[in-house]
Amino acid sequence: MSHTHDPVWRTALSGAQILFVAFGATVLVPLLTGLNPSLALLGAGVGTLIFQLCTKRQVPIYLGSSFAFIAPVIYSVQTWGMNATLGALAAASFFYYVAAALVKWRGVGLIHKLLPPVVIGPVVMVIGLGLAQVAVSMATGKAGDAQVVPYGTAIAVAAISLLATMLTAIRARGLLKLVPILVGVAVGYTVSLFVGIVDFSKVTAAAWIAVPEFGTPEFNLAAILFMIPVAIAPIVEHVGGILAIGSVAGKDFTESPGLHRTLFGDGLAVNVVGLFGGPPVTTYGEVTGAVMLTKNYNPVVMTWAAGFAILMAFVGKFGALLQTIPMPVMGGIMVLLFGSIAGIGLKTLLDAKVNLTSARNLCIVSVTLVTGIGGLGVTIGTFSLQGISLCGVLAVLLNLLLPAEPAEANGAH
Repeated sequence: MSHTHDPVWRTALSGAQILFVAFGATVLVPLLTGLNPSLALLGAGVGTLIFQLCTKRQVPIYLGSSFAFIAPVIYSVQTWGMNATLGALAAASFFYYVAAALVKWRGVGLIHKLLPPVVIGPVVMVIGLGLAQVAVSMATGKAGDAQVVPYGTAIAVAAISLLATMLTAIRARGLLKLVPILVGVAVGYTVSLFVGIVDFSKVTAAAWIAVPEFGTPEFNLAAILFMIPVAIAPIVEHVGGILAIGSVAGKDFTESPGLHRTLFGDGLAVNVVGLFGGPPVTTYGEVTGAVMLTKNYNPVVMTWAAGFAILMAFVGKFGALLQTIPMPVMGGIMVLLFGSIAGIGLKTLLDAKVNLTSARNLCIVSVTLVTGIGGLGVTIGTFSLQGISLCGVLAVLLNLLLPAEPAEANGAH
């Protein structure tokens, strides 16, 4: 089924549809972390184009804001400020380059050896659950200690948004099924308008056409060391994403253009986007779902989607409108979102049939979960590792250092 001869308008329309599917998640990340939603759109667009350049435009995949970085960004902004966080996000690409080099040198096997499911599973669970408190605060209308939206109103709006998102994800058909976040935001926003918790002053003040305000990254070693390990999860997600789109399109993209190229492209995108102040980008599963539904495997569609995202970034009123989405709406959807990230971690363990009666595996999972969710930090001089990054490093080390169990050593491998 080739789409190379489709008329331009149809390819463009497919591109718009892809952006529609990726849109909710792409702008959700900056809205939760205080980054600029217009820059997130610009970043997704530019990031996708950079990725296409590095992979000779062979893979029908779209890059959007990565959820894995939400918790670390919120923590980092509180600790080191926004500019240091942007520098750290740009530096997070370092691991992508390392992974790309390792794949080029030793093949995918080495990555699987360093990051088996027993390591990835709990780390991804921590990425989801480490933020449970943030989701609950937003759903109940709290910002810090201040009650911004009355408690009762907030809970009701959050519950309605959450319900709409869940029902869409479960019952909807076709394209709607891929945009539960958009549906949840739309329903929650409508309810918010009725109860009067939407403030339009920003939209009125904004210009129609405006260049988004770019960030100014600063490089702070502590923030960078905190952020770099967070990239482990999106890299694993990336490998999974490339395999998934490959099985959908019926091609092995790890062979051509090659996993080292896709990793490098994703890393370079994270690098560039971080430097101008957007959230890190990652391969989008929703988009792979859309490709599966529409059976349109033409990578040019993603070029159009990227182009539309870049155009939208320059509509000032639109960026301002996104920032009027009330906190409880986001909070309700985050409850589902962060839980589902944790669910993906759990699925990693289940799919690989990781044996949790094995003392060794249980040790790795337990230590990772508790240190990560508990937010354990280790500081040596100016060097500090916190939460996700510390538990990620611990999980990798424990897996490499803990001895095999006697029963396993007897040729169970």
